[in-house]
Amino acid sequence: MHTAILRRLEKDIEAVRYEGLELPVKLKVHESVFVPLAKWAMLIAGNYRCVTQDASARSRTPLHSDLAASREMYHWVVKLCVSLGANEKDLVPFEKYAAAAQSLGSPSSAARALAAGAPYIERVDRLVQAIAARRACARQCSTKWMRLVDAKLEANRRAADAGVKTPNAPSAALRNSEPGS
Repeated sequence: MHTAILRRLEKDIEAVRYEGLELPVKLKVHESVFVPLAKWAMLIAGNYRCVTQDASARSRTPLHSDLAASREMYHWVVKLCVSLGANEKDLVPFEKYAAAAQSLGSPSSAARALAAGAPYIERVDRLVQAIAARRACARQCSTKWMRLVDAKLEANRRAADAGVKTPNAPSAALRNSEPGS
């Protein structure tokens, strides 16, 4: 029943036009509940690796600076998703992700948020690491970036608590919002 409602919404949204133009909003219904996990490998292999000690790297830089290591990390996350029940064909192949990342010129959303002083960001890296540890397949390759993200978040929280504004700092309302909101 719920899938039927979602499929109807998908068709209705697809049919909507504004002044004859297709809207840039889509709802895609997938048979597999694991399709959203496809983003995990991208976040681990690329987005979190844009966070650097001194600045934010462009999204394509960390991924393509060591393509073999990026591929290995990506496939490790895909393997973890498959161990949870995902079908590998529902996940994005590394080559497709790497090709798409070539056109990315700005740092990832996580890197931009940290540079702007965000005290909280979405931590898929921590989620993936925790799940991997419970499944006895933890991997240390991402801990370098995890520690760096942890340190930047801690510094941002201290600055927010002290009332110090960082360059491009978010508004007080954003700084005081709950994690994940």
